[in-house]
Amino acid sequence: MSAQNLPSTGSVVGPREVDALRSAVTGPVLTAQDEGYRAECATYNLTSGLAPALVVGAVDEADVRAAVVFADRQGLPIAVKNTAHQVVAPAEAGLLITTTRMKGVEVDADKRTVRVEAGVRWREVLPHLAEAGLGALVGSAPDVGVVGYTLGGGQSPLLGRSLGYAADHVRWLNLVTADGEARRVTADSEPELFWALLGGKGNFGVVTEIEFDAFPVTRFYGGGIYFPGEHLAEVLEAWRRWLPTVAEDMTSSVGVQRLPDLPALPEPLRGAFVVHLRIGYLGTAEQGERLVAPLRAAAPALVDLVGEKPFAAIGEIHMDPVDPMPYYDRSVGLRAFTQETAEALEKLTGPASGSVLANVEIRALGGAFDREPSVGNAVSTRGVPFVVFGFGVGGPDQAELLRGQLAAVVDGLKPWAAERGMVNFLSPDEATDAEGVARIYGPLRYARLAEVKRRYDPANLFRFNHNIRPA
Repeated sequence: MSAQNLPSTGSVVGPREVDALRSAVTGPVLTAQDEGYRAECATYNLTSGLAPALVVGAVDEADVRAAVVFADRQGLPIAVKNTAHQVVAPAEAGLLITTTRMKGVEVDADKRTVRVEAGVRWREVLPHLAEAGLGALVGSAPDVGVVGYTLGGGQSPLLGRSLGYAADHVRWLNLVTADGEARRVTADSEPELFWALLGGKGNFGVVTEIEFDAFPVTRFYGGGIYFPGEHLAEVLEAWRRWLPTVAEDMTSSVGVQRLPDLPALPEPLRGAFVVHLRIGYLGTAEQGERLVAPLRAAAPALVDLVGEKPFAAIGEIHMDPVDPMPYYDRSVGLRAFTQETAEALEKLTGPASGSVLANVEIRALGGAFDREPSVGNAVSTRGVPFVVFGFGVGGPDQAELLRGQLAAVVDGLKPWAAERGMVNFLSPDEATDAEGVARIYGPLRYARLAEVKRRYDPANLFRFNHNIRPA
């Protein structure tokens, strides 16, 4: 049975309708009673579980089209998940399309392009890039899916300040819209949709494939230096003074971390309160040593992992955790990072703060992050020089404590807060709040996005995301 011949029987989905969907797709179709349903719904954040009425494990674009047509005819809203970078609501009474089986990767060394399907993670692209002698705008966590990351902008801890956002270098996207149509979206074919997709997250359909630029980068100087948390004030002040002295080929951030007591961590870091300085530099190791020297002098290091590395080791800059965990998070953009800001951050997260948050980090943007790309897009943080992101690990029994401490950090930084922020860092609480989503984009950008949403998804079929409501 083709996607166009699926039956429509109203909003109640019974066995007959499920069987019809199964006959229309190649991948699995699962209900809550089926083996494999829980695994298909699994998320990285264990506090943000998924409970859809149906799951379609798409293996190709045809499966995606059939699933979208079915959902539309049955009145089921749609969620889309690879690594859960796009889903922020439980998707109850909805249809979940998982793309983890769509694993195509193609790197063209001559054209310097990368093409990936919707289920690919950055760690699966890195070996292909290495073989071609190329790099791309990979994020801080290579275990994250390429598509969800890029649709939210995509901020690289190595190439970002010199090349901008990942979204700035997309050539085309294959998209299935709410009407079940498959489209090749380019800046020329559908300019408004192309603009909205890149920065507008998953609001306009299911991206099944994407092509973007790669660059002749094979190595870098970088990694992390861990200082005792008691020296947070000194490290923040040294970093703040140092930032104006470095060029766009240097990207950096500082994380205030209370690490778990795990055997996987080296002895000095197990269960420790630390300041984690992250460095990503494109110049030579010799130049990097000179540039980082003032930061190394700020305090005695517990562990120094900064050095010459292959591009494929980009994940060693942030060392983000890869195992699923329960957590709560918040973020805020900053207009400036002054001495007073640093002092406020130290009071909010430092040794005398009483904080139990696992990580509160501040990332320096600027450089190419501020420049409009040759083809514009909806990225929300252009012109925002800093972003702060924090999370606390714990289940529902600790939700009140962790949300309260996260709110204290955000509220404490309000004197320097920017009007806009980074959509990829929106917490589920914020991303499911219409005003919160509108605020992150700003009124003009949000109005333009809402108009594109009205044209391509007027019924708001794609709503379990960082939702932009149709105008």
